[in-house]
Amino acid sequence: MAEPAVCPAVDYNSYCVEPDPACKDYIMQQTMMRIKDPKVSLEFYTKVLGMRLLKRLDFHEMKFSLYFMGYESANEIPVNEKERTLWAFARKATVELTHNWGTECDSSFKAYHNGNSEPKGFGHIGIAVPDVYKACERFESLGVNFIKKPDGGKMKGIAFITDPDGYWIEILNGQGISEIANS
Repeated sequence: MAEPAVCPAVDYNSYCVEPDPACKDYIMQQTMMRIKDPKVSLEFYTKVLGMRLLKRLDFHEMKFSLYFMGYESANEIPVNEKERTLWAFARKATVELTHNWGTECDSSFKAYHNGNSEPKGFGHIGIAVPDVYKACERFESLGVNFIKKPDGGKMKGIAFITDPDGYWIEILNGQGISEIANS
């Protein structure tokens, strides 16, 4: 595919308007990623990224489980399971880890496509942190795999790590992104 000479002219401001009133209560609720081994992935998302398991749903007949992860306070999570399910599905920007039973012990199972090899598609999720460099020092001490460290490449101050299934996670800071975008 040939590289475009310039970015196409589009009136981007026309997309920064109030949405149709019918959409006023819509939220971006989840991004789903398939995982091989829930024990390994839950360890990563809780211990490395500091998320919390908000809700687990098991579908015995279809042999899969869903793990909804996010950054919510433990004291906000309802104890009643029905209320907890409703609450979890009302949270913004959760990560849904989907485990198809048996992949964790199938030695022939390689991995799911992470979207960053051909054919490219899904790219990454992003985690905003107060200090990218400090976060990356911590990730390095925990043995996390890096795709890009904060001072690597052309875009300084952002990093990319991978989760246990090879999905890319951008580590960013709003101030740093603003400086990159406006330089």
